[in-house]
Amino acid sequence: MSKTELPEVVRMRGLLALQRTAYLSKDIWTAEQRVELFNRLIGMLVEYQQEIVDATAADFGHRSHDLTRIIDVLGPLSSLKKTRARIAEWMQPEQRAADRGEAWIQYQPLGVVGIVTAWNFPVGMVIQGLASALSAGNRAMVKVSELNPKCAELMQRMFSATFAEDEIAIVTGDAEVGQAFCSLPFDHLLFTGASSVGKHVMRAAAENLVPVTLELGGKSPTIVSRSADLKSAASKIMAGKLLNAGQVCLAPDHVFVPEESMEAFIVHAKAAVAKLYPTLKDNPDYTSVINNRHFQRLQGYLDEARAAGVELIEVNPAQEDFCDQLHHKMIPTLLCDPGDELKIMQDEIFGPLLPIKPYSHMREVVAYINAHPRPLGLYYFGSDVAEEQFVLERTVSGGVTINNVALHASVDSLPFGGVGNSGMGSYLGRQGFVTFSHPKPVLRAAEGPDITRPPFTEQVRQMIDAMIKR
Repeated sequence: MSKTELPEVVRMRGLLALQRTAYLSKDIWTAEQRVELFNRLIGMLVEYQQEIVDATAADFGHRSHDLTRIIDVLGPLSSLKKTRARIAEWMQPEQRAADRGEAWIQYQPLGVVGIVTAWNFPVGMVIQGLASALSAGNRAMVKVSELNPKCAELMQRMFSATFAEDEIAIVTGDAEVGQAFCSLPFDHLLFTGASSVGKHVMRAAAENLVPVTLELGGKSPTIVSRSADLKSAASKIMAGKLLNAGQVCLAPDHVFVPEESMEAFIVHAKAAVAKLYPTLKDNPDYTSVINNRHFQRLQGYLDEARAAGVELIEVNPAQEDFCDQLHHKMIPTLLCDPGDELKIMQDEIFGPLLPIKPYSHMREVVAYINAHPRPLGLYYFGSDVAEEQFVLERTVSGGVTINNVALHASVDSLPFGGVGNSGMGSYLGRQGFVTFSHPKPVLRAAEGPDITRPPFTEQVRQMIDAMIKR
């Protein structure tokens, strides 16, 4: 059976045709109609919140129920409500200056948007992508991750009960289906996932000249300045690192600490973990690694670093034995100055492991960051204004949070996206509306002479001569 004959591939081709026909044959959704779609999304999240929690926990083996309610239900709900309140305003034409006539930008829906989401926040990311696509008036097809089978089944069920398939359609299936999905002639494609996969997504989309927004993650560096409150910085860094057991695209990947503060930072980091998670193994707040493949990948990083002589510091406050655990929970581990040749310093970690790199001068840190692929996030802890400005000016990243980690992505008035290896394009809030719209320039021309039309008389030449000047 060829790829195009797979039942799910046949189905999604039919869905695309259905949605495009609906877009072309029906009136563009008004602000009121888009608000009604948002109302349905909001009601769906509220109605299915417990099933979302249960399905996510089942897919992870163990996932903090409270974290799921915050990240996959409450966060999207908040964004939906804020966006819903601004849709009518965003849809208004933007007047532009014009020498002859009236000029404006008219925001037009692109048509049908394809959305491919990752497994780490399986429902929340779907909703965030849909909020941007629907606010702009588009229909949407969503390919959910095969690593979340329970969530995929739930989303198929709850979306089909809430939306017509010519409005929003959920597609499930393995990587082969995902590849075929990215090859469809959408009007825009949003992909969230690994940089290595993003290259294949972009290549597939290029066959149909489909514009893409890629949110790819990467190795987000964290800088602790000599001017920082070391205890506060360690606390916030470890809280961010262990959120979802480090399985977050914006998790602090590695941290730069002044060489003379290494020991103190480690002491504060261990104390922070003990406060956050006094126990780990049976703690309902501490999340499991998603599956055995990723668990073994992370163990492989530790094995390689250990063999290379890197000091590994396990942070296990209750000294629990993890050998007979039911899931794939992993002990948070600090790695002291691992070499760049190790995989943990080359791959996005996506787990509860934190390399700590000592530095002498801030210029060393900036040079190191600039010698590596541009990250999705960068975090600076400190109160030195000049140093902060130096870091902001001399590094390039998708976004920055100062004196905390990852929080810039939760501000709806800021665009969210990567740069270079960490992605292209941005969305969320108004930027999502703009990304999934065509900003169509319109000119209502005024009557008047046109010097570009012959005959080119002496009078016209004199006019041109008068205008061509310094």
